[in-house]
Amino acid sequence: MVRLTVNGTAHDLDIAAHVPLLYVLRNDLELKGPKFGCGLGECGACTVLLDGVAARACIVPLGVAAGRRVVTLEGLGSIDHPDPVQQAFIDEQAAQCGYCLNGMIMTTKALLDRNPEPDDAQIRAELRYNLCRCGTHVEILRAVRRAADHLRAARQGG
Repeated sequence: MVRLTVNGTAHDLDIAAHVPLLYVLRNDLELKGPKFGCGLGECGACTVLLDGVAARACIVPLGVAAGRRVVTLEGLGSIDHPDPVQQAFIDEQAAQCGYCLNGMIMTTKALLDRNPEPDDAQIRAELRYNLCRCGTHVEILRAVRRAADHLRAARQGG
């Protein structure tokens, strides 16, 4: 048995510890935020937060995630109350096909939690390994800036 805490809920799973976390999230817990992209940890579509750090769920074994906090896209917000990062991506229409969005949003969330006022170079560096083939890079950068601005205003009480 492996105990996995995902989006604040503990799950006791009778699954081999070597199984990729992504498979457990999608197949066993029926979470569809993290996507299967390359299966090699290179595209970012499967990104989750593992103790607040962006991690590629396709290459993280279930046993490594056991006992740690896993947050998926579903754990950030809801349709009625999206996380500020999710709302910024919506407001900027930062998607075309949307396949990369999970990774972009989760990586942005990890960045802004760690560094709430990144400059453009830091944003680009953070997102450089998240692949988007549709070409919405300009909108994605605007969404990250918008989320950072929103969080800064919230911290300042406005």
